[in-house]
Amino acid sequence: MRHNVAHRKLGRVTEHRLALLRNQAIALLRHERIETTVPKAKELRPFVERLITIAKRGVASGDANGKALHARRMVLAELPDRAVVGKLFDTIAPRFAERAGGYTRILRVGFRRGDAAEVAQIELVGSEYNPKAGQEKSAEREASRAKSKGVGDRLKAAAQRIRGRKDEGGSKGQAGGQTRGATRKSTTPRKAGGS
Repeated sequence: MRHNVAHRKLGRVTEHRLALLRNQAIALLRHERIETTVPKAKELRPFVERLITIAKRGVASGDANGKALHARRMVLAELPDRAVVGKLFDTIAPRFAERAGGYTRILRVGFRRGDAAEVAQIELVGSEYNPKAGQEKSAEREASRAKSKGVGDRLKAAAQRIRGRKDEGGSKGQAGGQTRGATRKSTTPRKAGGS
């Protein structure tokens, strides 16, 4: 019987399970949204929310009696990534200063194709999903690419402009010499039937 035995084992030994939760917590705090299986997301939620609560207490206390430093060290004991811990204390914890709890949201996405595992998206509340964000980024990239043309692109554009001016002057060949692809014919007539 499993009396007073909490949490899922996730098919891993203790050390592997803790490493998994730490890695997923780092990814969630860095990107503010990750996709994983539903059981992993359910185990990750209290782990991350406890870290956010510790960071909130540290930010709220300021530097009174070194509580902020103690809170930062407590979080660093769980998450070895200093950049993520800095983001947690600088941006994420102040964002949730007025919120009493429930900093994460689990959304069921569907089933994974390979093994039919149920997949969920876990995200921080306040970083809502913008479905057009990817399209906006790709449009910005294309706009920046259009501005910085290489030498070959500029030469092609100049050639097209020149060809366009020749075509505007009348029919092909009248605006200055032969047209592209035309060949010279000899002035001597060919003999029929021989070479």
